Amino acid sequence: MEMAERILFITGKLAESALRRQLAVLAPQVGFEYDVAVMPITVAALLTTPWIAKRLQMPDGADRIVLPGLCKGDVAALRTITAVPVQLGPKDLRDLPEFFGRRSGPPEDYGPHDIAIVAEINHAPQKSLAEIVRIANHYRDSGADFIDLGCDPGSTWAGVREAVKELKSQGFRISIDSFDVGEVRLALEAGAELVLSVSGVNLADASRMLRDFPHAEVVAVPDTPDDLPSLWRTVDVLKENGVKHRLDPIVEPIGFGFAASLGRYLETRRRFPDAEIMMGIGNLTELTDSDTAGMNVLLAGFCQEVGIRSVLATEVINWGRTAVQEFALARRLVHYAVTHKTLPKRLEPNLVLLRDPKLHELGEVALAELAERITDPNYRIFAERGELHILNGDHYLRGTDPFALFSELLKLDSKLDASHSFYLGYEFAKAVTALTLGKQYTQDNALRWGFLTVPETGHRV
Repeated sequence: MEMAERILFITGKLAESALRRQLAVLAPQVGFEYDVAVMPITVAALLTTPWIAKRLQMPDGADRIVLPGLCKGDVAALRTITAVPVQLGPKDLRDLPEFFGRRSGPPEDYGPHDIAIVAEINHAPQKSLAEIVRIANHYRDSGADFIDLGCDPGSTWAGVREAVKELKSQGFRISIDSFDVGEVRLALEAGAELVLSVSGVNLADASRMLRDFPHAEVVAVPDTPDDLPSLWRTVDVLKENGVKHRLDPIVEPIGFGFAASLGRYLETRRRFPDAEIMMGIGNLTELTDSDTAGMNVLLAGFCQEVGIRSVLATEVINWGRTAVQEFALARRLVHYAVTHKTLPKRLEPNLVLLRDPKLHELGEVALAELAERITDPNYRIFAERGELHILNGDHYLRGTDPFALFSELLKLDSKLDASHSFYLGYEFAKAVTALTLGKQYTQDNALRWGFLTVPETGHRV
């Protein structure tokens, strides 16, 4: 019988009990045996590899050493005392299950998608070429497949040819959003591929012009959103003229026919089972007082199930400033859910922004145990079950008001200086935010905001 791997976990005195409880559950699940070496230091985060090398007593039979993730120094320092492989574990021991591969996140085949994003640069004629290129690069970095140049009605944009040529030279695929035939022709001559939009209003002129550009594709829309027969008539003319096209029945804002407009997409799919269909999702993300990540997931799910293979998105309103990247993440989530017939859950943590996917709590007993065992003056801050907890070797305070806690702390600790006070205030602010929103607070670590998370260097660096 093959022997199970034996792993030596190194920790400080405070984390010993929690680590042993975690390993007692995890080791049988993963299939390893373990030893725990408790170093003569209170907080594992203060460990350094040279310090460990001078004090570690290696047990017999260890196959691997796992250090606390916050341990500083080169793991090569331990080669002076052992040839056993050494690696850094997670920064939080509660993440050990994920460290050993027992995660609930995306599987290996997660990521493919089949919905293209056309990202619109609104009022492009009013922007400089440099600004257009900057926005286009932002959209491409966010996951866009096409850059749509949104034109202004009432005039022909003289710079459209130059803009399209420059974007094409940088590898962008271009869409032109205009009803002006002259403007569209200039864009198509420069290499634009997609034209938004064609209806009964401009159908005759557009059909004649598009015969000269067989590479071009147009988006057909109804004359008015609730007039689907007008869309069918436009499609018939485009087919007669051999013009490539995709259909957009037009999704309407909430309160202006939103539910009925979704029904029109279903009707369009029934009538044209093989047609390419597009949805302009900005009528929801830009015109609804709500964070856009959740809306993008729902819209992407509808598109995936109906077979809508392209969306028109934009980022004008401030709350929608990351809408393109949100949809880029959402299309992967819904593609996996629909093709694998599984719930879109615990697959895309980057879209859980406001709250956290899960919370870890020490609990009343563990916090009391910590308070009894801590002997040094360094403050530890915890936020759980609606309260802030701050403790060191002399004090343990808890409460819901950070100002009241700090005021009490000032009475008890005469050694608090400006620098330390600033640090505690900063950590309190993060902790209160975490309690308010239902997020995980871990001292000296950034709060998690999904794909918007900005890593925190930490005060010890």
